[in-house]
Amino acid sequence: MLLIKNGTIISATDTISADILIENGKIRSLETPGKGIIPYQVDEIVDASGKLILPGGVDAHTHFDLPMFGTVSSDDHYSGHKAAAYGGTTTVIDFVPMDSGSTDNVLKRSVEIWKEKAAKAAIDYSFHMNLSRYDEKIEAEIPGLVEMGITTLKVFTAYNDRLRLEDGNIFRALRVAKENGMLVMAHCENGDVIDVLINEALLEGHLSPEWHGRTRPAWGAVSATLSMASLAAQAEAPVYIVHMNAGGEVDMLNYAREHSVQIMGETCPQYLFFTEANLTQADGAKWICSPPLRTLQDKARLWEGLVEGTLQTIATDHCPFFFNGNKPILYEGKEIAIPGKELGSGNFTLIPNGLPAVGDRLPILWTYGVVAGKITANQFVALNCTNPARIFGLYPQKGTIQPGSDADLVIWDPKKKVNYGVAVAQHRTDYNLFEDWELTGYPEKVYLRGKLIVDNRQWLGKAGMGEFIKRKAGAEIL
Repeated sequence: MLLIKNGTIISATDTISADILIENGKIRSLETPGKGIIPYQVDEIVDASGKLILPGGVDAHTHFDLPMFGTVSSDDHYSGHKAAAYGGTTTVIDFVPMDSGSTDNVLKRSVEIWKEKAAKAAIDYSFHMNLSRYDEKIEAEIPGLVEMGITTLKVFTAYNDRLRLEDGNIFRALRVAKENGMLVMAHCENGDVIDVLINEALLEGHLSPEWHGRTRPAWGAVSATLSMASLAAQAEAPVYIVHMNAGGEVDMLNYAREHSVQIMGETCPQYLFFTEANLTQADGAKWICSPPLRTLQDKARLWEGLVEGTLQTIATDHCPFFFNGNKPILYEGKEIAIPGKELGSGNFTLIPNGLPAVGDRLPILWTYGVVAGKITANQFVALNCTNPARIFGLYPQKGTIQPGSDADLVIWDPKKKVNYGVAVAQHRTDYNLFEDWELTGYPEKVYLRGKLIVDNRQWLGKAGMGEFIKRKAGAEIL
């Protein structure tokens, strides 16, 4: 039995002083500090005086070991999980691509393939299911996902001829999801406009990274978000908009919510801290992701959406690639190099889309969100831990500190100063977006189900210790 005493617990709603008693990976009780001798046999006592205790972060939007553009994202289900843990995140949800080689039991086979990849998991995890094609056979398979503990589907309004579904099929998916207590997640851009603009850019010789953003206009995201809200309203089903990046999307989300549509939204650190100007830099390829970075005004509106409660979560869309995959880095004592963004040198359409962020989210948002006065500590916990657990059927097992919950805990030193960057972050890649950012406040100890996996800068976790979490259907709509 483990006792963490004298810390200050930060929840989504309260800030309290309490000692935490942990047994068999679960929180057994919260004890009043100084009330006397705990009437249990305690094996270990950790003094958290002067420290904060947060629930382990829940990142509901990650990509590990994802094939793209002839290469693969550089973090797998071990290295990416390790990076998440160093940043205070103890649960992640990854996306399962549909297996193109299967014709029967496509969804089940796709999940099996991804579970094999995730056998090396270092923290707890679950899956969303991508729907990149749709027919009656696929539709009939969807209810079986719930039995596997997968209660979320992702659809796309972009990536024509690859991932996109037509509106009629999205509508059908929404209705099937509703019938089975599931939630549809949507990537909202206008795929038709993107295709036209990319072809024009290539013909005119516009090949540099900033054209990635210029060929994916914010208006396409805004219109697609409103269209998705309309489909959800007509299906009388809930929908969750991923990686919201444009201020107009927040406006559309607010409009739909005011009209009783069951719609929720997330944003990501890259959209809160960077803009399209970063794509014009010499190393602009580092910032290529889809949807792309927007303007200062969009950033401001996203922050407003978080503060006012229009947006419910902050995730990362973590999908890292090497900036220069020709040059190895040292990872756990071994040299490793994976082809990355250099593949698109001279042509922005060939640059793998994605950024490292899963380990950055909590440390960056603490300093530049909480310490900067943009959000409160309780909002920080709600957006990064509790709300995603509630929305995605993990609560109260995850995302909270209460008796019966998993003992996923972060002892947070609010005074610790860190010069952040690639040397501190644990992503398996060769750059960090937040290089040389000064942080105040950082994880000191991270526990997964009561096991200490990060102790200051020491890694105590291991591959395979992460567990697949079967999620519950009928999760909350916030």
